[in-house]
Amino acid sequence: MTAAVLALSASAVLAQAYPSRPVKVVVPFPAGGGTDALTRFIAKGMEQRLGQPFIVENRAGAGTTLGATAVARSDPDGYTIMVGTASTFAAAPGLYKRLAYDPNKDFAPVMLFATVPFVLVVHPSLGVNTVQELVALAKSKPGGLTYASAGVGAVHHIFCELFMSMTGIDMKHAPYRGGAPALNDVVAGHVPIYFADAGPAAALIKAGQVKALGVTTSTRASHLPDVPTLHEAGVTGYEANTWQMMVGPARMPEPIVQQLNQALAEVMRTPEAQQYFIGLGMQPMTTTPVEAADYIRKESARWTGIIKGIGVSID
Repeated sequence: MTAAVLALSASAVLAQAYPSRPVKVVVPFPAGGGTDALTRFIAKGMEQRLGQPFIVENRAGAGTTLGATAVARSDPDGYTIMVGTASTFAAAPGLYKRLAYDPNKDFAPVMLFATVPFVLVVHPSLGVNTVQELVALAKSKPGGLTYASAGVGAVHHIFCELFMSMTGIDMKHAPYRGGAPALNDVVAGHVPIYFADAGPAAALIKAGQVKALGVTTSTRASHLPDVPTLHEAGVTGYEANTWQMMVGPARMPEPIVQQLNQALAEVMRTPEAQQYFIGLGMQPMTTTPVEAADYIRKESARWTGIIKGIGVSID
């Protein structure tokens, strides 16, 4: 029997027994944020379908690269997987001079399962109501305004750097350890400006606790129909969003990749999941592993070019 046939047989046997023990799902963000919440939602659905616990482990730090590096280096047996975002797979390659993983080589993509619009919000005390008023205020006091982000290299950081580059303004960066604490401080008025996940921000916008100036996507968010896109608001050509993707380490057996993909697809197609994700301001979807891999390649190439163009880097 050839080595290739032996390997294929071993892979098939492994897949038949999978999962035979709990599966760890790494979230490269702190507990309490949007990615953490949706991962716990899908983990519950997947364990119901695959018969073993899917245990969420938060490994935050270094703009999501800490958790991603740990997953890339883990055994490719299907018992360590991750839910990552555009920060992990698209922004990090252009940001970090010494990145410990290659998003196109060190992971086995399972599924791209949601896209996420962001919204530029400000605290009411800032006294601006439109993007153009914010730009004018920032230009009147270069470096005098501060914006929050979920951490150096997080998409909140990159989206604002792109915004500043396209509008010719300069603001100070206040990085936090995650989106939840950043948004909390914006609501409290400690930092006045933030690119927020549109879902968690929607209730705060409707309650008047923050003002929405523009969404980052090319079309308006369905749950914020009165908020213009940044392009409509005068930042011509601005378009950015993030997304949620499940991956495992590279060389994870193809039958296991397919099992995980099938289970997650079944979860995502339930009415409960559709309602949950839309309620978070996300667009739920399903893809094949090949489509997910292609998406990483395209997005990492696009954002590497953007990041180099605006001159942001991390040692």
